[in-house]
Amino acid sequence: MASSIFLLFALFLLQPSFSTANVHGISLLRPQLLSEPIQDTPTPFFEVTKPIELPRTKPCSSLILRHDFGYTYGKPPVFANYNPPSHCSFQVFSKIVLEWRATCKGRQFDRIFGVWLGGVELLRSCTAEPNANGIVWTVEKDITRYHSLLMTKQTLAVYLGNLVDKTYTGVYHVNITLHFYPAEKNLNHYESNLGNSIPGYHSWADLILPISRNLPLNDGLWFEIKNSTDSQSKEFKIPRNAYRAVLEVYISFHENDEFWYLNPPDEYITANSLTDTPGNGPFREVVVSLDGAIVGAIWPFTVVYTGGFEPLLWRPITGIGSFNLPTYDIEITPFLGNILDGMTHKLMFNVTNALNVWFIDANLHLWLDKQSPITEGKLLKHISLPSVVSLVSDFKDLNGTFLTKASRSISSSGWVKSSYGNIKTHSVQDLYYSNSMVMGSDGNAQTVNQTIHFNETVHAQIPSSFIYMTKSQKIFLIFLYFGISDQGDGTHLSVVNLTLGMKEKKELGELWRSSLENLQNGQGYRIMKNDSAVGALGKTQQVYDYDDGKLCYFRNVSSSEYKIVYDKVRNTCAKKTESGLEFGLGRLWLSALDGIL
Repeated sequence: MASSIFLLFALFLLQPSFSTANVHGISLLRPQLLSEPIQDTPTPFFEVTKPIELPRTKPCSSLILRHDFGYTYGKPPVFANYNPPSHCSFQVFSKIVLEWRATCKGRQFDRIFGVWLGGVELLRSCTAEPNANGIVWTVEKDITRYHSLLMTKQTLAVYLGNLVDKTYTGVYHVNITLHFYPAEKNLNHYESNLGNSIPGYHSWADLILPISRNLPLNDGLWFEIKNSTDSQSKEFKIPRNAYRAVLEVYISFHENDEFWYLNPPDEYITANSLTDTPGNGPFREVVVSLDGAIVGAIWPFTVVYTGGFEPLLWRPITGIGSFNLPTYDIEITPFLGNILDGMTHKLMFNVTNALNVWFIDANLHLWLDKQSPITEGKLLKHISLPSVVSLVSDFKDLNGTFLTKASRSISSSGWVKSSYGNIKTHSVQDLYYSNSMVMGSDGNAQTVNQTIHFNETVHAQIPSSFIYMTKSQKIFLIFLYFGISDQGDGTHLSVVNLTLGMKEKKELGELWRSSLENLQNGQGYRIMKNDSAVGALGKTQQVYDYDDGKLCYFRNVSSSEYKIVYDKVRNTCAKKTESGLEFGLGRLWLSALDGIL
C-alpha cells in the first residue's frame, strides 16, 4: 500500500491536475478526521487576505448579535434590532468593519451562511469544520460601502442552517461586532486625489435597495436557482433623482453544482448511465436581466468550501474566498433612463446549465441628486449576444477527454442629465472560458484544468471635462486531480492534488493601480477501510501578493496536519524576487495564460 501511495503522489506532483465521476459523493463523506491535535485552546483557522487599511485611531465598536447556532436548518433566520451608532463620540466615519467571530467544538459539516441588514446582504460565508478540541475563526469585512444603510434603523437577519444530532455535534457560537472608525485625512490615498466635486465616483451610495427574498422565511434571504430553466426575480422602484446605479451580486453554489466545473457533459452521462453523477457539462454563467434585457453576466470564481474534496486541506488555512465569498459589481447606469419613470421594474437571475442549487441575491447601490428631484436619461446603445460555447469530446466507455470553451461580450452606453450636468457612461464586460477535462481509470480518476478571464471597464464622461474610468482584469483558475483506487481487502485510497488561484489588476484612470496574485496548492490523501478512515494527510501552500504602489502585503504560508510549518509576511512594498515558490507561481500563471489565449 505504501508503494501505491508513493506512486500516486509522484504522478500528481509532475503535473497540476484533479477529480472523479464520483467526486460529489466524496465531498459528502466526511469521517472523523485522524491526527487531530491535542491542546487546551481552540485551533485558530483563517483565510489568507490583506489586512483592511484602518485609521490609527481606536474605533467605536458595538456587539450587534451573540447567538449559538445549534439545530437551525429549515428555521427562520436569527433577528436583532440594529440602531445607528449615535453613541459614538464622533459621527463622521472613514471606515466601517464587520467582524464575525465564531467558535465550535465537536463534529460538523461546512455550512453556508449569510448576514443581511434591512434585506441587504453584508456577508456571505462558509463555516469552518470543527474538531473535538475546538476551533475559532474570525472574518473581518470592510462594509464602508453600506454607509447610508448603516445610518438608519434596520433589522439584522442571520441565517446559518446547522444540524445537530448524535453524529454531528458542533454548535457554532457566534459574535457579530461592528467597528466604526473616525475620519482620518488621506487614509485612502487614491480617493483623496479625486477631490469632492464628483459625487458618486469616489464615495458610497446614497441608497441601497435589497434585491433579495422578503421575510418571513424558514431559510436565507437568497434566491434559489434549481436548474437551467429556473429564473428568480424581484420587483423594485427607484427614486426619480438617481444618477448612478451599481448592482452588487452575491453568489454561492451547492449540492449537485458545488463542483460545477467538474461536471461532465450530458452525453457522457447518458452513454455511461451514470445516473448518480451530475451532468450539464462544466460551463456556468449567472445572467442578470433588467426588464428582460441582459445587463450583465458573471462567470464566478471557483470557491472551495471548508469540507471540499479533502477537509484536511483547509485546516487551518481555508480556501480562497470561502470565509468571505467574492461579490460581483455590474454597472447599470446606462440603463437608468429606462427606470427613472417612477414605475416598478424587475431584476431577474438565471444560471446557464444550472443544477440544484445556486443561492443568489443582490444589492442595488444608487447615487441620488440632492439638488434636483428628477433626473432623466437614455440608453444609447446595448449589445448582448448569447455566449459562444464549443465542446470537443472524445470518449469511450468511462474514459475520455472533453474541451469546453466559451466567450461573451456585453456593452452598454447611456447618458443621465442631472444637476452635475450630462453624464455619459459606457460599460463593457469581456469574458473568456476554457475547461479541459480528462476522465480515466474507468471513471475513478478525473483531471480538470479550468481558466476564466473576466474583464470589465467602466468609462464615465463627467461635465467640466472630468473622465472617470475603471478597469478590472481578473483570472480565475483551478487545476485539479482526484482519483480513487481499490487497494484490496476492503480498502480504498483517494488522492487529491489542487491548485486554486485568482489574479486581478485594477486601474482607476491614471490615479491608482493595484495588482493581486493569490494562489494555493494542496495535496491530500485518505485511506478508507470498510467505510472508516484509517489514514489521512492534507498539506496546503499559499502565496498572497497585493501591491498598489503605496500599500503592499505579501504572505507565503504553508500548513500540514493542523500546523503552520512556514509563514513569511511582508507589509512593505519591495522589489519582487523570482525565487522558490514565487518563481514557480509566476510560471504557473504564464501557463494559464498560454492555455486560454
